[in-house]
Amino acid sequence: MIQPPNGRTLVNFQTNFFAEPQPVDARIALLGQQVELHIVPKQFLWQFGDGESAATAEPGAPYPALDVTHRYLTKGRVAPSVDTTYTATFRVNGGPWRDVPGSVTIPGAPVDLQVLTATPTLVGYGRG
Repeated sequence: MIQPPNGRTLVNFQTNFFAEPQPVDARIALLGQQVELHIVPKQFLWQFGDGESAATAEPGAPYPALDVTHRYLTKGRVAPSVDTTYTATFRVNGGPWRDVPGSVTIPGAPVDLQVLTATPTLVGYGRG
C-alpha cells in the first residue's frame, strides 16, 4: 500500500509504503501423517520504481508510522513493488517444530504511481 492514496505523490515528499502480509498456518495429511506448517514473512524488498530499493525485516505500517518511506526526486510515472520472502517451520504428528530449509520469495505486483510537482501559490487575503 502507498500513502498518500489515489496513485499520486509529490516530488521531495516522504511517500509511505507498507505491506499487509499474514502468517499462514496449515495442516495437511501426508503419507498418513499429520503435518503442520507455520509460514511467516521474513523480509521485504521494496523496489520504488526509480532505480532505488530497500530491504527491511518489517512490512512498514500505515500513517502516522513512517517505517518505510521513499522520497522521489523527479516527476513522472513509476511502478513501485515489494517482494516478500517467507520462511517456514513444520512438525509431524504434534512433535517438535523444525525449520524448513531455505525460503521462498513472492514477487509483488507493481502499482502505478504518479509523482507530481507542486507549485506554491501566494494567496492574498481581502480586507474587509
